[in-house]
Amino acid sequence: MKISLAVEALAALAQESRLSVFRVLVQAGKGGLAAGVLGERLAIPPATLSFHLKTLTHAKLIKSRSEGRFVIYSANYAEMDKLIAYLTEHCCAGDTAQCAPLKKC
Repeated sequence: MKISLAVEALAALAQESRLSVFRVLVQAGKGGLAAGVLGERLAIPPATLSFHLKTLTHAKLIKSRSEGRFVIYSANYAEMDKLIAYLTEHCCAGDTAQCAPLKKC
């Protein structure tokens, strides 16, 4: 992962509502959630939610698909994994025994 992509992803997550949106989508699994359901769960007005979803999509942390009249958003686990790998690639001064194991879903 390039440093510019990592910075963009971290900047997108550095806002409380966007971090909440991302965490809910990670918890929702690969099926994702409709934008309306996401907005209801987090009590975010549609226009504000749209802005946050656009920012997260641009940072490649989430993706969307259409299902009939609905837009379904889901976490982009591949990009999330790349970001985590980038942040931890030189972890613990090269002593991987010191690093806490990542939980797998």
